[in-house]
Amino acid sequence: MDVILNTAIKYGDIFIMGTKITIFTSLLATFVGLLLGILLALFKMNIFKIPPLYWLTVVYVEVIRGTPLLVQIALAFFGLPLLGIQFPSVEFMGVEFDRMFAGIFALTINMSAYACEIIRSGVQSIDSGQMEAAKSLGFSTWHAMLKIVLPQALKNLLPVLGNEFIVMVKASSQVSVIGLADLMFSATTVQGISFQPFPPLVIVAVIYLIMTLIISALVRLMEMNLNKSNSK
Repeated sequence: MDVILNTAIKYGDIFIMGTKITIFTSLLATFVGLLLGILLALFKMNIFKIPPLYWLTVVYVEVIRGTPLLVQIALAFFGLPLLGIQFPSVEFMGVEFDRMFAGIFALTINMSAYACEIIRSGVQSIDSGQMEAAKSLGFSTWHAMLKIVLPQALKNLLPVLGNEFIVMVKASSQVSVIGLADLMFSATTVQGISFQPFPPLVIVAVIYLIMTLIISALVRLMEMNLNKSNSK
């Protein structure tokens, strides 16, 4: 126990920086992935009546959900330069920008595919009479979906989406394979410096546990507030 505490104190700056990068990448990937997932869900429900968009979305979702995140991260990091997408040699939060972008890009597309299916199921669980009533009042399909159906679906899906954020925080540990200095990479760094393989892993596990417990508590608090507002 003393060894773990001493390691945490001695290399605290490394773990703090790794935690900051983990939180930043997870938040950004979840937020952008959720927005993209909403759009993909509308495509997959064929709201816009454009068949090519429907089929492209079906293929996209199946490919992303059918391949490992670790492979997607590696493909993003090594594949984007091959497509001619080059990034300036600058650092962001102490990390090379190309590594940061590749990691967030892979996490975002992964999140979007799962969010698409979650949101689609949530929208389809809303009574179809809501859409029909909105149309009878002069709403277009798009406006009815955006202003009436989608808000209700997202409110019902809050626990599931909160769980997806927790999953994203833990899954983001895989970006360490491309050298992105997240929390898991911090553990590897400290292992190399201290020549102690076990204590850094325990410290990282505790930090991940604390983050997920905080997120779970915040999601439950939001649920309680929503339930109170609905009961009024």
